Amino acid sequence: MRAAHVRKGDQVVVIAGANKGKRGKILKVVGDRVIVEKVAMVKRHTKATQKTPQGGIVDKEGTIHISNVQLWDDKTSRGTRTKIAGEGKEKGRVGAKSGTKFPNPGMGA
Repeated sequence: MRAAHVRKGDQVVVIAGANKGKRGKILKVVGDRVIVEKVAMVKRHTKATQKTPQGGIVDKEGTIHISNVQLWDDKTSRGTRTKIAGEGKEKGRVGAKSGTKFPNPGMGA
């Protein structure tokens, strides 16, 4: 599997589509799509269960193609492309223009 430019827990901005300009945290990566917190909301009709005794129409996050999001760079206050820099344990993601180092969530950094 190829390493993605964004990972779970990253702050991202949507760069294309109906939700262009919205920011949020990645909740889940599903193949080549991502689920971003409070972005691309869809309505789902749910049956009443023990977990949701009321049932009814529920708002939840839909998926966005991974190519339509960019990592949010606080230094420049905009989305950024990333590149991989460093060797061994120092290897990580770096903002292409600003040089900001981004942590690798889930990899101990």
